[in-house]
Amino acid sequence: MKKLYIIHENKEWTDHLVNRLEELDVPYEEWFLDKGTVDLTNEPPDGLFYNRISASSHTRDHRFAPELTGAVLSWLEQHGRTVLNGTRALQLELSKVNQYTELQKEGIRTPKTIAAVGKEQVIQAAEKLQTTPFITKHNRAGKGLGVQLFQSIEALRKYVYGPSFEESIDGITLIQEYIQSPDSTITRCEFIGGRFLYAVRVDTSEGFELCPADACRIDDMFCPTGFEAESKPKFEIREGFHHPIIEKYERFLQNNQIAMAGIEFIEDAQNTIFTYDVNTNTNYNSEAEQKAGKFGMLEMAKHFKQQGNF
Repeated sequence: MKKLYIIHENKEWTDHLVNRLEELDVPYEEWFLDKGTVDLTNEPPDGLFYNRISASSHTRDHRFAPELTGAVLSWLEQHGRTVLNGTRALQLELSKVNQYTELQKEGIRTPKTIAAVGKEQVIQAAEKLQTTPFITKHNRAGKGLGVQLFQSIEALRKYVYGPSFEESIDGITLIQEYIQSPDSTITRCEFIGGRFLYAVRVDTSEGFELCPADACRIDDMFCPTGFEAESKPKFEIREGFHHPIIEKYERFLQNNQIAMAGIEFIEDAQNTIFTYDVNTNTNYNSEAEQKAGKFGMLEMAKHFKQQGNF
C-alpha cells in the first residue's frame, strides 16, 4: 500500500504530526535514521517521502543521522520518488553559510557574517568585521548552538582560548554583526508546501533557545539584550501579518526545493528586516496555536494527504 514515509531522528518532534496523520487516516511509516544501511542494489518503496532531519541531531547522540539521510535521499531521488525537503533542503539545513548565500540571491538581507575555521581565524574574522557588539554561532547548529554575544575582540579571545569554547560540529564558526531588536523579539514565518501559513513572535529575552516544539527546554539562559523579561508568552502568533518579505521567502523556498520551513528574522529600531535562519525541520508551539486557532501539523497532514492522494 502506498504511504507517507517520515524520515527523522527525534520521536518527540514527530509525535504531533503522527497524531494528525492518524486523525486524517493518512497511512504512514517512520524511518528513524540514527543508524542503518542503504541498499543501492534495491529500489525504494513507492510512496511520498518527507525528510525532517535536524542540524542539531548530534546533540541527541545521532552524530551521523544527516549523512545517512543524505545517502537515503539521493537513493530515493535517483529512483524518481517524490521527496519533500530532499537533498537540497538538507544541504541548507546543515549550513547557515549555504542559507545566507541563497537568501542573498533573492535580495533578502542577512546580517554581515564571516565564516572561520581555526581559533586564530575566528579572532581575525571578528577584527575584519569591524563592528561591536557581535555574536558567534555555529554554522551547523539548531537550538541556538554556539550563540554568544561579545562587546570586544579581547572578550572573544578569552572565550576562544578558554575552557568554555564550543566548536561547531562541522568546524565552522560564524562571526556575525549583532542586530538589536527594540523589544527583544524575533519573528518566525512558517511555510507549508512552500506557502506562508503564519508568523509567530518569539520573546528572546531568556536566550536563543528558540525551538517552538513543546519538547524543547530553554537550557541556554544567555540574555542577548539585557532586556528584563515581562510576564508574557514566549511564542505568540502575529495575527494579520503581511509583509513584502513573504513573497521573497516563498520564491527562495521554491528555488531551493523546500516544502516545509520556518524562516526567522529580526527587525532593528529602523524596522529593517535581517533574516538569519532557515529551519527545514520546523516545529510548532501548541499553546500559541491553540490561542490563535491555527494548527501547523494539521495543515501539514492535510498537505501530505493531498500530495500523496491518500
